[in-house]
Amino acid sequence: MKQVVVTGIGVITSLGSGVDEFWSSLKAGKSGISSISRFDASDIASQVASEVKLFNPEEFMDAKEARRNDRYTQLALAASHYALDDANLTRDSLVPERTGVLVGSGIGGMETIEKQMTTLIERGPRKVSPFMIPSLIANIAGGVIAIDLGAQGPNFSVVSACASGSHSIGEAFHMIQRGLADVMFAGGSEAAVTRIGFAGFSSMKAMSTKFNDQPTKSSRPFDADRDGFVMGEGAGVLVLETKEHAIARNAKIYAEIVGYSATCDAFHVTTPDTESKALTNCMNLALDEAKVQREKVSYVNAHGTSTPYNDRSETVALKNVFGDYAKNGLCVSSTKSMTGHLLGAAGAIEAAAVCKSIQENVVPPTINLDTPDPDCDLDYVPNESREIEVNIAVSNNSGFGGHNASLVFKAV
Repeated sequence: MKQVVVTGIGVITSLGSGVDEFWSSLKAGKSGISSISRFDASDIASQVASEVKLFNPEEFMDAKEARRNDRYTQLALAASHYALDDANLTRDSLVPERTGVLVGSGIGGMETIEKQMTTLIERGPRKVSPFMIPSLIANIAGGVIAIDLGAQGPNFSVVSACASGSHSIGEAFHMIQRGLADVMFAGGSEAAVTRIGFAGFSSMKAMSTKFNDQPTKSSRPFDADRDGFVMGEGAGVLVLETKEHAIARNAKIYAEIVGYSATCDAFHVTTPDTESKALTNCMNLALDEAKVQREKVSYVNAHGTSTPYNDRSETVALKNVFGDYAKNGLCVSSTKSMTGHLLGAAGAIEAAAVCKSIQENVVPPTINLDTPDPDCDLDYVPNESREIEVNIAVSNNSGFGGHNASLVFKAV
């Protein structure tokens, strides 16, 4: 089986574009959450979001293509450009048949759906765009990236709600291991900060509403005062390649991917299993594939959504997997406290954070952790980043439908 390493990182988030700006903001404990500016949210219960601002898609595609593609595809393509550059690759250096793309999304083109539905109602079916369907489908970001790169290798999209980005990276990792590609562009993208997106999640009472006047305080994983997640938008794409391919071209290596697993709670459509059996199994399977002793794990980037159910159930899973070490030595943090929850892109930007954590031996904090929930009693690196030796790290993500994903990374 091939060894697989991460050689490039591309991110577009509210905390910045490109890995350096993103990572600097995480280390500083900076929040990217603010009052919603993309639409009028005055009649919606939740009025805060983690928006990508000052984004110009025409920096990454021509004006005509920008008009034909949903925002989630625009963000994905931008992240792939950053990843390509960060990996010190060029389109001409890629071997088309040995280069693949696996970029997922939890929802796909929600903004397109909203706009075209409004057009249908107000102007009739003949005014609906002929580009509506290719713009909204959840696989099109990967297709557009492949066209841009000339990548003719494996290409499909994972749709597993908030686990999509992690599943995409994990499946790409296994593809390279099996010899199906030498290079994969893998990750996720989401642009669900729309009026209909907020209306739907607010009706579910899943989003934070208590901190509309204090947006930067609204995402507070593991804190007793948390009241729901904060929607984010953005994209993350990692360049994965065989270790031998990376060494042959003298590439910088952030980390090696050594384990991945996917499980399902088979419990409830939206609520995690309070006993966390499937998430426990997911982490154990990924760590077993990585052949890692539990006490050797330095850091876990938790799913940590800032919802009452998730944070408690994930804490249970961590205790199940790591035993006494969970409370005595393991660092856990949720970067969603700063980025908000990017749904299908969350796993991708959090994998990026894990890779930088390993590279720099720094664990980013969980901000807004002021009054710990008694049921969440681990070391969540409250409010300030921490310098420790990070040799092995885990990234967890879960999604509606009970989907779980765990990725294991180690220093090279």
